[in-house]
Amino acid sequence: MAFHEIRFPDNISRGARGGPERRTQVVELASGDEERNGSWANSRRRYDVAYGIRRADDLAAVVAFFEARNGRLYGFRFKDWADYKSCLPSQPITPTDQQIGTGTGALKTFQLAKRYTSGAQTWVRTIAKPVAGTTRVALGMVEQMSGWTLDATTGIVTFTTAPSSGVIIRAGFEFDVPVRFDSDSLDVTLDVERLGSITSIPLVEIRK
Repeated sequence: MAFHEIRFPDNISRGARGGPERRTQVVELASGDEERNGSWANSRRRYDVAYGIRRADDLAAVVAFFEARNGRLYGFRFKDWADYKSCLPSQPITPTDQQIGTGTGALKTFQLAKRYTSGAQTWVRTIAKPVAGTTRVALGMVEQMSGWTLDATTGIVTFTTAPSSGVIIRAGFEFDVPVRFDSDSLDVTLDVERLGSITSIPLVEIRK
């Protein structure tokens, strides 16, 4: 997919609205009972960044960003301020935040991931756009200061030497959401003071 490794302006994304979306088919039977089926195995995030525009300069920055991405053509990074790191929002990142795999003695590559757990249920989210310089890695509970590299465009950690069989690989990190504009047009309104606004600027998460 066409993708630009650039992040949407943080000062505007901070005021955005949005979050995860699921697709569930609900069929109501004649008895009043329901049958539910989840069409998507994974959630997809949607945002509206129009709420983050507070000044005319913000508007100009969004228009420039939109034009440089050719509307919906190119994807880009977006910081979801409600969910952007491997730990709780109030906590600092540690190298043991998330389990990303188990050593086999031969496997050298592991995909960053974040687990969302409630009760006995867990959903695992693939993290493909970590923020460069924020990732910390541990074997077992011991942080590894060297012996591994990270591809910040894919979220894949590669070890120089394959971790031993049975060893738990963990990581902590910040991450962005890969998104694109969900419209090929911007509807800009100018008032009498020449200050501008846009009613809606929808973004949608890119999923491979």
